[in-house]
Formats: sequence, structure tokens, C-alpha cells
Amino acid sequence: MSFDARIRAAIEGDIRSGALRPGDKLPSEHELAAQHGCARATVSKAMAALHHAGLIERRRKAGSFVADQHVHSAVLEVPDLAQLIEARGHVYRWQRLSREQDGAELHVTGLHYEGDTALALESRTIAVATVPDAMDESFDAIAPGTWLLAHIPWTSARHRIRAVGASAEEAQALGIVENTACLILERSTWRADAPVTTVRQVFRGDLFDMVAHFEPSPR
Repeated sequence: MSFDARIRAAIEGDIRSGALRPGDKLPSEHELAAQHGCARATVSKAMAALHHAGLIERRRKAGSFVADQHVHSAVLEVPDLAQLIEARGHVYRWQRLSREQDGAELHVTGLHYEGDTALALESRTIAVATVPDAMDESFDAIAPGTWLLAHIPWTSARHRIRAVGASAEEAQALGIVENTACLILERSTWRADAPVTTVRQVFRGDLFDMVAHFEPSPR
């Protein structure tokens, strides 16, 4: 591994583990060069790579700081928010707000937290005919999405993504100002032709990204 790759890996490891927190100031390039016994140009290359990856911010005359990382979710997958947040080394928590049955449908609303910050407001409907075991689950300790991924595989899904301003109710739940930019993810999943669940998740736009990676098909 090259020197610049080692420096980048060391700093990234501290960021991922939480040893370095968002807003923490990093040592200067001169200090890092002395610490690692290499040229300043090598450190500069490592810092440029960290900046390009979105892990640090470089402020003119002020230095380099750990960036406030967004949660990233692949658009073409059905993610488990608990795993996404815990993979970042942060504490995940689910808070159920309501649970009601309406005929053949079970309705659950709640909040997904990253640490003490409400990241997303969720409103979910579960088809009882397809997932009868859901009636025995309170969803107090586990989010419906996490529970569904563990209990019933889906075979098809449809996503719809929109950018909107938070309504008064959504803003109050998320602890943000009304009309703050949010990402709305609406998803429906099926098992064969049977509906499984429909969910509407309102994510804080300043903390959540939806991304996807594509590989070209071989010719």
C-alpha cells in the first residue's frame, strides 16, 4: 500500500469508527507529514482523496475538518435503515408512533433515529393476507421494514422519489423547520402477485442521499 493510501486509510478508519467526529479539525499537512514520515505532497494527495470521497471538508486558511456524513441508500435496493446507520458506527433507534388495523391492512407509523437525531418519518401499510404474522408483532422494538426483510422475501418492488418541503406535521416529527427540503421515498413491494407492503418515508434532505451504482452489461 502506498504512503498516501495508508494515510487515507488511517484517517478514514478513525472517521468510520467515530474516533473522529463531524466537525473535528484534522492535523495540518505539515503535522501529518511529520507524523507519517513522508513528504507533504503525499499527505496532500491523501487529503484530496478524502475530500473527493466526501469524508472531509477543506476550508481555506482554516484547515481540514471531518465532514457531516450523509446516510447513503441505493435507490434500486430495499435498504434496512438500521443496518445502514449501524454500518456507519452510529446508534440506530426506532420509535413507533402508532399501530392500527383497518380491515385487511395494518398501518404503522414511526421515526427512525440516528443517535438523537430523527432521520426519517415512516408511514407503512402491511397486507395482512400476505403477511399474517405481522398481526402478532407490536413493532415497538423493531421497525416494520427490518422485520419484513427478515420474515418475508419480496420478488418485485416499485420506487417513487420526490423532493418536497416538509409539512408542518412532518417538520414537527423530524425536529426541523417547516418547508425544509426533504426526500420522499414511496415504495411498494410484492411477493409474486400478492402485495406485501407500501411505505412512505420522509427523509431529512440534509442528512440522507439516495444513490445507485451501475455496471455496463458485457457485450
